[in-house]
Amino acid sequence: MFDPSRNIQDFLVFGEFGDVNPSITDSSTYTFLSPAQMEEAFEHEIEGCFLYSRHWNPTNKYLARALAAMEDTEAAQVTASGMAAISSAILQLCQTGDEIISERTIYGGSYAFLKNFLPRLGIKVHFVDIRDLDKIKAAINERTRVIYTESLSNPLLDIADLPKISEIARAHDIKLIVDNTFTPLIISPKRLGADIVVHSMTKFINGTSDCVAGCICASADFVNQLVDVNSGATMLLGPVLDSTRAASILKNIHSLHIRMMQHSKNALFIAENLQKLGVRVYYPGLPDNPSHGLMRKLMNPQFGFGGMLAIDAKTSEQANRLMAAMQEAKVGYLAVSLGYFKTLFSAPGHSTSSEIPHEERDAMGLGDGLVRMSVGLDNDIELSFSRIKECLEKAGLC
Repeated sequence: MFDPSRNIQDFLVFGEFGDVNPSITDSSTYTFLSPAQMEEAFEHEIEGCFLYSRHWNPTNKYLARALAAMEDTEAAQVTASGMAAISSAILQLCQTGDEIISERTIYGGSYAFLKNFLPRLGIKVHFVDIRDLDKIKAAINERTRVIYTESLSNPLLDIADLPKISEIARAHDIKLIVDNTFTPLIISPKRLGADIVVHSMTKFINGTSDCVAGCICASADFVNQLVDVNSGATMLLGPVLDSTRAASILKNIHSLHIRMMQHSKNALFIAENLQKLGVRVYYPGLPDNPSHGLMRKLMNPQFGFGGMLAIDAKTSEQANRLMAAMQEAKVGYLAVSLGYFKTLFSAPGHSTSSEIPHEERDAMGLGDGLVRMSVGLDNDIELSFSRIKECLEKAGLC
């Protein structure tokens, strides 16, 4: 289980000349002392030797080491977006004729990549209710290479039983990829059986909504495959994270544990009080939530249940009225994305999940009236909730 005495800061590497933060390497290419050394660098991974920043950059390497420590994996690779991390990891594992089993309730961009893009490459994807282990087993055949899920689903906040899914995957020599964007530090997928953990670092890990970035945390062997100059997905597709942004994210990771606790504390307060008003709210921290028991079993409890919740506003019109009122009342901003220090809210059916066909959204219970909230770091959460309550009254929801 998670060891709270091991702080992420314990793993960060100081700069070469005594900097409290590693120096930023603002260079696309690197010099060699001899042609032989250059040849060796192209043939083999040499620790501390860099050849071209599409392959590795020292600043990106610092960030990758910190992320690997956070997720308890041997290594990590940073990318220019969360989708770059997801697509690169999958394309490294799959080729024409292979098959994937995916959770059906996932981020819309991930759904679109799996549903619409991969079939163009001859890769078939089966979407299942990831909570139904029998359906996972029934979808497996000799061509299945990957099971893909989110630790906490977007936007309905269902928790995946990673240990049991991992047992199924290992029994059939299938790789388990877990998107842990909603729950950094809260859920540790690698310790629960995942082979590969991906994040959109744009969200909670960075926390300031000023850049787009992603990462892949996995074994050293898999990361080396990703950066192989002849066949690596990140090397050849080129989703490079700028070193200045990598340095910024590295500094923000220092406060991630504090931020996640505050996000969780505020979200739980809002969820509990929404429920008291009779509003249907999705939040795994509520005892009557279907995912509550499983999440308590799998989570690192000191970080809480996360900063994401969803409100059932019943209709698209009421959802729009509620969001407009909340923005006017300075609850937060009407915006996609999440993990910002201010509260953000949107209607997934018309934004981040709009890639999913309407009939499929209906089947999974994602109605047009659903409002997703990324709860911010408000110091006076009681004041924030009083504003939310007034907005609910204006929207006719309480």
